[in-house]
Amino acid sequence: MNKAIYAFSGDPITYGHIDIIKRASKIFDEIIVAIGVNPDKNYMFTFEERLDMAEKSLCLFQNIKVVGFKGLLVDFAYESNCNVIIRGIRNSEDFEYEKILYVASESQKLGIETCPLFAKQDMVHISSSTVKALQKENGLIHEYVPMYVKKCLEYKMSGQFIVGVTGEIGSGKSYISEMLKTIAKKQGIEVHNIELDYIGHEILEELKEEKYEKIREEIVNAFGKEVQNDDGTINRKVLGNIVFDDAGKLNKLNSIMYTPIMVRLRRELYDKQGIILINAALIAESGMTYICNNNIIFINVNKETQKDRLKGRGYSDDQMLHRINSQYHSSEKQVKIEEIIKKDNYGKIWNIDNSNNATVKDIDELLLNIKGYFGIGVEYLT
Repeated sequence: MNKAIYAFSGDPITYGHIDIIKRASKIFDEIIVAIGVNPDKNYMFTFEERLDMAEKSLCLFQNIKVVGFKGLLVDFAYESNCNVIIRGIRNSEDFEYEKILYVASESQKLGIETCPLFAKQDMVHISSSTVKALQKENGLIHEYVPMYVKKCLEYKMSGQFIVGVTGEIGSGKSYISEMLKTIAKKQGIEVHNIELDYIGHEILEELKEEKYEKIREEIVNAFGKEVQNDDGTINRKVLGNIVFDDAGKLNKLNSIMYTPIMVRLRRELYDKQGIILINAALIAESGMTYICNNNIIFINVNKETQKDRLKGRGYSDDQMLHRINSQYHSSEKQVKIEEIIKKDNYGKIWNIDNSNNATVKDIDELLLNIKGYFGIGVEYLT
């Protein structure tokens, strides 16, 4: 059998590593992915955690085996009856370093060859150290690592378990989130509820930074002077009547608001620990499930209750219809999220019916399931 070894620390594994492994798997019959232990190196993750992340990230490959090793890599290759070592190279510094390692390996006279694979241009910036530097400041890392690894980094570095909360308008997302906070607090578990709608309201009406003033100007230019208040802020009611009646205009608004909302979300995440609920109606539609690593509480509601709740907010029948139709219906949201979970090979949906206002027992059960999924035990209590 034609096989090769690809060795790295995996602290953590990234899409850069995975791309090298994927390309190597097309050249060789078998790839041994070897997670090493260097006694002189300070790892963020334990040896077992590094193995676990690599195994879960590579589980869909048929000809890849993840193992751990200690000592010289060439000795491990020799004992594995493998005479080729794959080396990933991102830049000239990597190339020079690998040349030195090659000479050192040759000096052991074990007949082990080196096969260099150069990183693709769109991946040369990806490294374990870069990912950790970004996560330290709650930066976006979903394009650097798989969802499971992202989840592990968020807990290890920030003490966060991030869960999305979604459902149709009027399903009771805020109600469920606040109930979870209250019940978790009684158990000594910290839960934070971040509502993306409220972040959007701040951008439209409150924030004084220059960039947000520019965002409001862009909205006025896109939708007309009638959406602007005398003080330069945005009249949300007028804007809503415009965009909820036109899918193209709603998409335009979402496009304008995406980046500022993500920046403010990072601000909200900073220094928070525990279970972080990110409450957003359009998680599925906007492709933002990566924020919560595809782990989502999905709130269902029957049509009668939904309409009663929206009437209670003062919406007319036309306004209700436009707002309901501006989003995916529940079944569409669910299918979209399930497709993303399948594609990413990671994620979880917790369904809860809130047509009659979920009870304490319902929320207790939901919290128990979330704790079990994340392995939240006594050691995570505040």
